[in-house]
Amino acid sequence: MKLLVTGGAGFIGSAVIRHIIDNTDDFVVNVDKLTYAGNLDSLAPVCESSRYCFEQVDICNSSELQRVFHQYQPDAVMHLAAESHVDRSIDGPAAFIETNIVGTYTLLEAARGYWQNLDRAKKTGFLFHHISTDEVYGDLEGAEDLFTEQTPYAPSSPYSASKASSDHLVRAWHRTYGLPIVLTNCSNNYGPYHFPEKLIPLMILNALEGKPLPVYGMGNQVRDWLYVDDHARALYRVVTHGGAGETYNIGGHNEKKNIDVVYALCALLEELAPNKPAGVANYQDLIIFVEDRPGHDMRYAIDASKIEAELGWTPRETFESGLRKTVQWYLDNQSWCARVQDGSHQRERLGTVASKGKL
Repeated sequence: MKLLVTGGAGFIGSAVIRHIIDNTDDFVVNVDKLTYAGNLDSLAPVCESSRYCFEQVDICNSSELQRVFHQYQPDAVMHLAAESHVDRSIDGPAAFIETNIVGTYTLLEAARGYWQNLDRAKKTGFLFHHISTDEVYGDLEGAEDLFTEQTPYAPSSPYSASKASSDHLVRAWHRTYGLPIVLTNCSNNYGPYHFPEKLIPLMILNALEGKPLPVYGMGNQVRDWLYVDDHARALYRVVTHGGAGETYNIGGHNEKKNIDVVYALCALLEELAPNKPAGVANYQDLIIFVEDRPGHDMRYAIDASKIEAELGWTPRETFESGLRKTVQWYLDNQSWCARVQDGSHQRERLGTVASKGKL
C-alpha cells in the first residue's frame, strides 16, 4: 500500500510511521506542517528508508494537498494532523478551529476530488481513516460506565469540541458523497517521543531537573492509558482491515487516577534514576497541587471490545510495562528531550529537510 499520513511528525503520527516502515512493505508519505509539536527527530530511525517521503504541507492549503494527492497517488489516508493540547485550546482556541475543523474539511475535499477520479479498482479500495479522541464523548458519570461507539458526543473543551466537529464532517462526507471513511477514537496515549507539555513526559523531565510536579486539583481525574506503539498497531489494523463507515474505539484497559500515574512515575524514577537533583530527597516531594483546569472532565474509560472482536487487536503492554519502557526511554534519550526543550528541533529543521525517496 501507499499511505498518506497527515501529522506524521507528531507523537502518534511518528509512531504510526515507524511501525509501518519497520513492520510492513508499505510506502508512507508524511504530510506535516511542522508546528511547535512536529519533530522530525522522532522519525530519525526510519527517515532514510526508500519507502518514506516527507512533504511540509499545511492541511489547510488546498492547492498543495491536491498536488500531493496527484503526485503520490495514495491508496489510503491516515489523518492524524491536529492541535491536541487542552490547555492551549483554552488559552487560544482559534488554532484548533483552523487546523482541526477547517483543515479536516480541506483534506476531505482534496481526498474526495482525488477519489472520484480513480479507476474502479483503486476507487473501491481507497479509505480515509480519521483518527480522533475519546474526549469527544465528554466524561463518564458512573464508576463502571465505558465509552462505546454509540456514546453520544458531549465535548467539554475547545479542543474536544473541534475534534467532535471534525468527526461529524468525516461522517457527513461519507453519508453525502460516499467517500469511504473509517473513524477511531482513542484513549490517552503515552510512550517515547511524547512532546513534554503532556502529563507523563512533563513529570519525568521536571523530576529529573528537580522542578515541581504540578497536578490539577487533587489528581483524582481518571484516564484510560494506551501505550503509543499499541495504538500504532491498532491504527494500521483499522486502515488495512476496518470496514468503510465503521467506528472503532481503541483503549488500553488501564484506568488510572492522574495522581496515581504521578506516584508510579516517581517510584520508577527512584529505581531507575536514583541520583536525584540537589536538594531532592524523594521525587514525590516535588508534587504540588494546583488549581484545576476549567471544564476538566473527571473520568474517561474505553470499551474496546469491537476492535478486539472484529479486527483481532488487543494491547500488548500493561500500564506497568509501558510506563517502565517510557521512563527508560526518556532517561536514555536526553539529547532528544534537550532539543525539544530548547527549541533547536524547530530552528534547524527548515534548512535541512529533504524528501527521502520518491514513491
